[in-house]
Amino acid sequence: MIIIPARIGSSRFPNKVLADIGGIPMVVRTAKAVEDIDKVVIATDSQEVIDIALTHGVQAILTSDTHQSGTDRIYEAAQKLDLDENEIIINVQGDEPFIETDVVQAIYDLTKKNKEDARIMMNSCYKTISNPEADDPNIVKVVTDANDLALYFSRAKVPYPRDHHFDAYKGHLGIYGFTVKSLHQFCMLEPAPLEDIEKLEQLRALYHGYEVAMIEVETESFGIDTMEDLEKAIKHHRL
Repeated sequence: MIIIPARIGSSRFPNKVLADIGGIPMVVRTAKAVEDIDKVVIATDSQEVIDIALTHGVQAILTSDTHQSGTDRIYEAAQKLDLDENEIIINVQGDEPFIETDVVQAIYDLTKKNKEDARIMMNSCYKTISNPEADDPNIVKVVTDANDLALYFSRAKVPYPRDHHFDAYKGHLGIYGFTVKSLHQFCMLEPAPLEDIEKLEQLRALYHGYEVAMIEVETESFGIDTMEDLEKAIKHHRL
């Protein structure tokens, strides 16, 4: 199942998930982009989002307005839906209206491959980005080991190219694969200091000794965090 967390009260961009892109609210457009892969549910703290989703034929479920992260929100939704502990859950952010099905499918397949490995709590992906792109703190960077397991995630420019130019940074995409069981385990962990410093919840898993499996993907998609991003999205839709 694909669960899309959709918090209405974004501090940087209020009501972002309902921003209009070509006549369709952003979160609905995101749901429609991935509905051919698996069943899709929007998990939200807003009755308005639920009503709008239903008018577009997308299932939505009301969750608490006190969650600190999207992962906590999708876990509540999974509980309300009474899903089996072995069910695969893909967390797709509600601000990714142009996400390609190949990308989400790759994470689904990776999660299925790793579902019996108790060390791997989360599965996610990255794309190669350039040196100038890596300067943007809104683009999260990931460093991986020889087996594409994450060593660290940061908004900073990592790895730091001390002696030479480097142009193959790994830009993390905020799409996660869990089983219901591993999702429960994640949400039972105490929030980590690194998570709070970087504002990156995936660091919770690494801090507590679990692994995050990664896979490289190719994508032209981009998240929408600002009004400038929204203007870019509207132009992209018109192409």
